[in-house]
Amino acid sequence: MSAPLDGITIVDLTHVLAGPYASMTLADLGARVIKVEKPGEGDDTRAFPPFKGVESAYFAAINHGKESIALDLKNDEDRIVFERLMEHADVLLENYRPGVMERLGYGWDALHARFPSLIYGAVSGFGHSGPDAQRPAYDMVVQARGGVMSITGERNRDPVRVGASIGDIAAGMFLAQGVLAALLEVKKTGLGQKVDVAMLDSQLALLEHAIAITSVTGEAPRPSGARHPSITPFETFHAEDCLFVIAAGNDALFAKLCTALELPLAADKRFATNPARCENARLLKRLIEAVTIDRPAAHWITHLTEAGIPTGPIQDVAQVLKDPQIKARNMVVDVLDEDGQPAYTAAGNPIKLSGLADPTTRGPAPRLDGNRDAILQWLELQANR
Repeated sequence: MSAPLDGITIVDLTHVLAGPYASMTLADLGARVIKVEKPGEGDDTRAFPPFKGVESAYFAAINHGKESIALDLKNDEDRIVFERLMEHADVLLENYRPGVMERLGYGWDALHARFPSLIYGAVSGFGHSGPDAQRPAYDMVVQARGGVMSITGERNRDPVRVGASIGDIAAGMFLAQGVLAALLEVKKTGLGQKVDVAMLDSQLALLEHAIAITSVTGEAPRPSGARHPSITPFETFHAEDCLFVIAAGNDALFAKLCTALELPLAADKRFATNPARCENARLLKRLIEAVTIDRPAAHWITHLTEAGIPTGPIQDVAQVLKDPQIKARNMVVDVLDEDGQPAYTAAGNPIKLSGLADPTTRGPAPRLDGNRDAILQWLELQANR
């Protein structure tokens, strides 16, 4: 079974998370990813805990199935190898600050002139244009500046970052989308494109309801905890033993919820419509919890699910990894070591294509410069064709 990106070669200069997340996604779709790393050091995440022996589980989770070659792009001999890679690459990915690749002689204009079909994917904190293009950034910085932290957490408490690194991950997802679009375009025109993705831009793209609220009311939304600011009831509720979630996203579901909880509220003018429920969200929460507090969360999840109401437990990551639905969808996979034995656990590929195999294992994460000989041999073969 062939994969959609079989035959696509990606030379990946990126490190840490945003770029490697994009190349991981593309590798899961069948692309060959050759990771170019700093000699002697490699990707920063090789030093990120937790470790298994001397190898980083963090690095393995994002870089499994890739190849590694160590090159110093300021070294003449390594530059020759890099330029040979460019001759056979379909995509180059980089996440340096704007201007770094130009100073090395490998910016978009220079590479496009030499390799017109090459797709150049760049991800950076603020993009390759605008007054702050040269500023450094990490996930925390763009979550803060991009507005995400302003709506995350509990009202009247200090702002908090989202627990997952969505500053990096969202940018990586948009970079992968841009590369896929450019691959379609190059088939039509023969010309590659520059894909310029900013982490800050990607945060703004996630603020669908916050932008709508601000543009209409003129006031920026504040944190609302677990509650959705535009849909009610859509938040956490106390059961006898713990919190769980109910998401009754329309009037019909709210009516079903009232029936299931034996609450005569569906026709009450304070709750009959979603705007009215949003106005009276705190009162509605108290009325619902007056019922749910008497039984365990598992009871309510079963009862409400049978009634057709979206609900669920609040699971920690250890519970998620054992969730039958997650496992049935092959979303927990083993990353193998060099001996073919399971060494790490990683998230599976959430893109399920009917023509794409979805194996339960992933190839090993590369050792630094561990594929140099094989890559050089492949380049030699290409030169002799």
